[in-house]
Amino acid sequence: MIAHINKIATAVPGNDVHDVFVQFARSLLRDDRSRLMFDRMLQKSGIEHRWSCQVPSAEGDHTTIDGNLFLHRGTSVSTAARMRVYEQEAPTLAAQAVDALGLGEEIQEVTHLVIASCTGFAAPGLDLQLIDRFGMSPSVERTVVGFMGCYAAINALKLAHHIVRSEPQAKVIVICVELCSLHFHQTSEIDQVLMFLLFGDGCAAALVSAEPSGLAIDSFHASVIPGTAELMSWHIRDHGFDMVLSGDVPRSVYRGLRSNSTNILGGASVDEFSMWAVHPGGSHDAGCGRKCVRPR
Repeated sequence: MIAHINKIATAVPGNDVHDVFVQFARSLLRDDRSRLMFDRMLQKSGIEHRWSCQVPSAEGDHTTIDGNLFLHRGTSVSTAARMRVYEQEAPTLAAQAVDALGLGEEIQEVTHLVIASCTGFAAPGLDLQLIDRFGMSPSVERTVVGFMGCYAAINALKLAHHIVRSEPQAKVIVICVELCSLHFHQTSEIDQVLMFLLFGDGCAAALVSAEPSGLAIDSFHASVIPGTAELMSWHIRDHGFDMVLSGDVPRSVYRGLRSNSTNILGGASVDEFSMWAVHPGGSHDAGCGRKCVRPR
């Protein structure tokens, strides 16, 4: 039994805060060297828009949510306030992505719901809210993949893959929703500012089933690169979730791919793959994780 990604849809908030963010982030940097590096990386990123649940001001110098300042010098937003926004905005964004799948009455046939998110916590959560919102069967099986970062999307698809292989009649909706902009905090550290440069708010939804249409899911492979655990971390603090994203990540991933390519590609050569979707960050981000599509 082969699982297929039948449909994919995305949704983003209606607020473009990129220019406000760039102006504010640059103002936090203390020296010309840091500002020059920020400008250079901004240009290389190719990012022109940053969608957020935050609302940019008419003056173009700050953002707000329900009257609370998020991007403004001297303000400090508690984790509790950030989570209240997540509880309000994440279900709306997820519902927009599910709507965009265009399932119509077919949504009544959904048997499983898998949700991946690491930028907010609430219970009852997104799973129950979406079932209620779309009038899905109360027997829908629900799984939440939480606090795993970018690779959570791959694990969510992997779970859908295994569900369909074991239950051929299953129809699984997979949702990945993140409100990364909620966790911006003021810092003059260039590494932190550049990390925030990569992230915005958005949601993706997919329908996975045994129906042979769309993208076939062939296989998965997991590989842990020794000695790299500290390069990426994610901790809950008093003023949001504190993320560390080291500049050594690309180099470590490169070394890991070189040393483990045979296992990762299942014994195939690079030339056997007609298309690559890579998670590089920035405007060319192709999703969370790495996916290979082999011609048949």
